[in-house]
Amino acid sequence: GRRIGMIFQEPMTSLNPVHTVGGQIDEVLRAHTDMARRARRARVLELLELVGIPDPARRIDAYPHELSGGQRQRVMIAIAIALNPDLLIADEPTTALDATIRLQILQLLDRLRRDLGMALVLISHDLAVVARWSDRVIVMHHGQAMERLAAGSLFEQGSHPYTRGLIRASIRLSDGRHYATARLSEIRCSRTETGFVFDLHQPPARPAPPSSGQQLLNVEDLVVEYPGERTPVRAVDGVSLSVARGETLGLVGESGCGKSSLSRAILRLTAARSGRILLEGVDIAPLRGKALRDIRRRVQMVFQDPFASLNPRHRIGDILEGVLHVHEPGNAAARARKVAEILDQVGLPRDTTDRFAHEFSGGQRQRIAIARALILRPDLMICDEPVSALDVSVQAQILNLLTDLKAEFGLSYLFISHDLAVVQYLSDRVAVMRGGRIVEENDHRRIWRDPQHPYTRELIGAVA
Repeated sequence: GRRIGMIFQEPMTSLNPVHTVGGQIDEVLRAHTDMARRARRARVLELLELVGIPDPARRIDAYPHELSGGQRQRVMIAIAIALNPDLLIADEPTTALDATIRLQILQLLDRLRRDLGMALVLISHDLAVVARWSDRVIVMHHGQAMERLAAGSLFEQGSHPYTRGLIRASIRLSDGRHYATARLSEIRCSRTETGFVFDLHQPPARPAPPSSGQQLLNVEDLVVEYPGERTPVRAVDGVSLSVARGETLGLVGESGCGKSSLSRAILRLTAARSGRILLEGVDIAPLRGKALRDIRRRVQMVFQDPFASLNPRHRIGDILEGVLHVHEPGNAAARARKVAEILDQVGLPRDTTDRFAHEFSGGQRQRIAIARALILRPDLMICDEPVSALDVSVQAQILNLLTDLKAEFGLSYLFISHDLAVVQYLSDRVAVMRGGRIVEENDHRRIWRDPQHPYTRELIGAVA
């Protein structure tokens, strides 16, 4: 424990919510050293300053929920390096972070590696991150090393079929790829007596259906507030946006900027303080009871973590039928037929209905979450970070699936992500959010080529 430290992917689940962050760093020192209490507190303050936590003397007594996502990850790093380990293992340390915070965390890890003389094992499904911040790369599949090579030559010299597949399936902002002109490659793997066989499948491009120009969703001057210690905290501050039928609006911004609060307000899961939410001209903000329930079937959501949003005690068939039971209380045979049809459309076997969520892979669970949202044939699907926790190959499959479903059913998407390359690929227009406000909006080409707002330029610079 003294020589090896580890940083986990999700700090909110790794940190104890009822203990202060200072107390959790101090616990490591108490368990492994004989330092006095005053010396330990001084060391905790030193570590908080070392990892870049502002105002360590105040933050030492803060609880995890009082910190931002990036600050929580910095606390996890402080815990991991408290004993000056020889080896630091970082397991997907930036997956849940936006572009600017991700860059800061990676720069911090690189600086600590050099200053403290540590070896660093960086585990990530983001090939661009690995290529930029590592010296050597090992590509793994099913517990086996497929290929070893210098990180700087990953994209140019990776030769194993699985490595090439990952490269073809991954998206970089510099690629400029868009769903209307190019589909993402999918890796298909089969197991034989001699090992794994990899096949790279390139689905044909499907021309984007022309947008009707008819406005489906209009949000006008929306304000969302939460109770604060003294005054309300304004999470969404006068936001206005629109989504046309058959259009995908990408929404990007830093953690805590109000993206999820905005989406929850549109779904009426969070009450808006003021403003209007128009669905084909009807303001749904004041609706209650049956009128609201009728609207809910037209706007559905796919959440970031399907494992957390699928009931682990219910079979998948019951989860999908439960949606129909609420909104379409017909006969059981009709509901079962619709469940079978939606499973076919999202690429899952029909015996999925008899199994539980834990029996599926991450990509399969996300397909189930999409099926649950799609089974009512909504007009608008809000996708809140739907691929951020998935590896490159599964991400490509889900993005291709969303593209197919959009073309087949004429769906509109509000697609929320901190991954700029994914937003560039899937969106027709892009809005940039910061501090609860939309600071810039443009089409999917111009916003990357000619960003106007300094924050947009900062986001793009963080992944360049």
